[in-house]
Amino acid sequence: MGFSVSTYAVRGVLVDTAFHDVRADLGAWIGANKPDGAIVTHHHEDHAGNVEFLAARGVPLWIAPETLAKVRSPESILWYRRWCWGAQAPLTSPVTPFAHPSLELIHTPGHSTEHHVVWDAERETVFGADLFLGVKVRVTHPWPREDVRAQIASIRKVAALKPKRYFDGHRGLVPDAVAQLTAKADWTEDTVGAIDALIDRGLDDREIVKSLFGGEDRWSLVTNYDYSRRNYVGSVRGTHAGR
Repeated sequence: MGFSVSTYAVRGVLVDTAFHDVRADLGAWIGANKPDGAIVTHHHEDHAGNVEFLAARGVPLWIAPETLAKVRSPESILWYRRWCWGAQAPLTSPVTPFAHPSLELIHTPGHSTEHHVVWDAERETVFGADLFLGVKVRVTHPWPREDVRAQIASIRKVAALKPKRYFDGHRGLVPDAVAQLTAKADWTEDTVGAIDALIDRGLDDREIVKSLFGGEDRWSLVTNYDYSRRNYVGSVRGTHAGR
């Protein structure tokens, strides 16, 4: 489908577990490198697809309580996600808790309610999972699974750290990270404001998508609108009353 996802290794720690269909490659890497533990940024199958695979092999895990609950009972996913990544096995093995003194998990909700980034303060480096993805991202999963308005605060929180290096879960190393994070927060804030104004005028979600974005894109059709511009607008509408 043209997507890629990165799992990173830093200070002997694995950041995210990759997707289930690459478990054989991941297992070979673990056997050769023997990481001290793994960090799971959030529950989506392209990042947490091998949590059970690692736990069953005794790899300690640093995982937020909400993420832990979600990987024990993975959400049902549509065909395009199963085809792209594979369906993750539920976590059934015991989990050995893990933490690293030089790495910090920072809660950054928006892409999911329990999304975290990993901050290495000494090296001024962020492993951002799905916080960034790009400046002008116009598609999301349905509300309340994604909260566009919450993403703005999370992005600004990470930009305030002034990281020298930022590694995105899907785009790799992001150059000039602070400027790009700030640009994304600014663009998203402006776009949310424009959607709020059109909601106040009484436009429905399809009309707003056409007015602001020129209509849907091909991924909306491929995913049967599970990942769409309509959902982006719907996320803003879902938080409109409490803005």
